[in-house]
Amino acid sequence: MTMSFLNPVTTQTWTNGRHLVRCVKVIQETWDTRTFCFMAEQPVMFFFKPGQFVTLELEIDGQQVMRSYTISSSPSVPYSFSITVKRMPGGVVSNWLHDNLKVNDELAVHGPVGNFNIIDYPADKVLMLSGGVGITPLMSMMRWLFDTNAAVDVEFVHSARTPRDLIFHRELEHIFSRIPEFRLHLVCERSDDLGEAWSGFRGFLTQQMLELMAPDFMDREIFCCGPTPYMNAVKHLLEANGFDMSRYHEESFGATPLDVQEEVIEHVEQAEAEAEELDASDMINVEFSATGKSVRIQPDETVHTAAAKLGLHIPKACGMGICGTCRVSLTAGEVEMEHNGGITDEDIAEGYILSCCSKPKGDVVVEY
Repeated sequence: MTMSFLNPVTTQTWTNGRHLVRCVKVIQETWDTRTFCFMAEQPVMFFFKPGQFVTLELEIDGQQVMRSYTISSSPSVPYSFSITVKRMPGGVVSNWLHDNLKVNDELAVHGPVGNFNIIDYPADKVLMLSGGVGITPLMSMMRWLFDTNAAVDVEFVHSARTPRDLIFHRELEHIFSRIPEFRLHLVCERSDDLGEAWSGFRGFLTQQMLELMAPDFMDREIFCCGPTPYMNAVKHLLEANGFDMSRYHEESFGATPLDVQEEVIEHVEQAEAEAEELDASDMINVEFSATGKSVRIQPDETVHTAAAKLGLHIPKACGMGICGTCRVSLTAGEVEMEHNGGITDEDIAEGYILSCCSKPKGDVVVEY
């Protein structure tokens, strides 16, 4: 039954694609970590699944650069979204953002996308494990659970180097002080150089620590994000205990290449030489209708590789079918697409593919 006193939402809502946004706030979270908040010029409701990410489209030193960052805010605050970025030594993008991105600056973002989220894996009992800046997707999840008064039993374990590296420390204390079913556990590798005392768990996360924090961890849905060694250690611990790994979920888009330039664009002569080594009947023709160019490729090559051989630049970021940046329209033929959540079922039904992970099954035509 439709309730007559409820008005339908008329504001634009966020869908996976390219969007122009403006930075409206910069928050210094810790000594080396900042949160950047974004809104659209015309009001947009930024609906997404807590845990998903966006890809920023930037220009650094005259080159287009793409980098993926998890959304740290919650869709329960729908008219803006935020990313939280740690300044990494030698990190081209993180340092550029800290040094250059300021309030009122505009940029393009792609997304939101990502299979790592709390909506698709509902559970009554959850264990969240994070290390360092890997807290960002889990913070989005916790903010969502808190704001929506979710009836979920949560054990939240966060590890940091020192007390001054604890991102969102005050907000975490606030959230977990108000809901008895939410329990917070902080682990610091050591005290910081400023001599700040630390009375909580110290060192690296161990099974003994985990058993003290969450004795029933084997019965929980687990969400994990952090540096690769951290996530590998967590997985090893769980597997050693016979944990059902279908109930383990981790952020996996990893580091995005420093720029969006193609790997190494092969010269036409080289492509022709490769073609001569194969039976002509084994080659597949890929046509790009907007530019009128076409090329023959090997059966195990992707649409993106075909474009690169012709000098066509299809933007991409992750190269693994996660970010959705390389989406193009397939107008003829079929492809085998092994993506990781970077495209929706609706987009696929409309004929879109991700060029980075789509291998033609036969001759194809792509609108590009």
